[in-house]
Amino acid sequence: MSAKRLCAALLLWSALPANADTPAEIVILGEVHDNPHAHLEQAAALKALRPTAVVFEMLTAEEAAKADADRNQIAQAWAASGWQRFDIYAPIFDALGDARIIGAAAPRAAVQRVYREGAAALFGSDAPRFGLDQTLPEDQQVARVELQFAAHCEAMPREMMGGMVAVQRYRDATFARAALDALKAYGPPVAVITGNGHARTDWGIPALIARAAPEVTTHAIGFVEAETAVPLDEIRLIPPAERDDPCNALIEN
Repeated sequence: MSAKRLCAALLLWSALPANADTPAEIVILGEVHDNPHAHLEQAAALKALRPTAVVFEMLTAEEAAKADADRNQIAQAWAASGWQRFDIYAPIFDALGDARIIGAAAPRAAVQRVYREGAAALFGSDAPRFGLDQTLPEDQQVARVELQFAAHCEAMPREMMGGMVAVQRYRDATFARAALDALKAYGPPVAVITGNGHARTDWGIPALIARAAPEVTTHAIGFVEAETAVPLDEIRLIPPAERDDPCNALIEN
């Protein structure tokens, strides 16, 4: 077996939940957004998994529908999203095969409303299904506020981070619902392309799927640049990307 095929086989095996003989129904492929190595690894995983559908954190439902209807429009849809460079994400799209392209990004106006009004206000009747109608346990709320404070380079008032946590919860639930809808529409396996923070198993997409549909199996793989305490089903180390300190621009602004 060639090294490439062996790697693909290992990636497919990594999508198996513990003590199972079949791939997880929903496989979450976490990433460091600006790291090209993460996207190459995600592409390899998709080739091995051959999903029926791929849910993208980065695309809205409208943008994804255009890309899905005409694959020649993928780059244009990506540009409309305003996301990271398309060239580093292109290998993922090249690896899709016949998988449907599903978008789960919330429009900016929706995110702004969630920040002001909370996640449940905008999520609709499904809010209780994903726990958005409930406040977080105090220790988790505090931990998540501190994570957001650090992620924003401690450059914004800590008091603003509660709204950021609400947005994160809304996004996690939106991605989880999109994955479950895709599973119902197209069958397993479904893949999700998202940041490592959304892939975490304690309160990210896997946890919300377990709450909303406990019969559905998931497996979360994080492609990370260093060892991490973030809970994931599997951690795969990738070379760090070369980048300027992202905090510099935020602090200056």
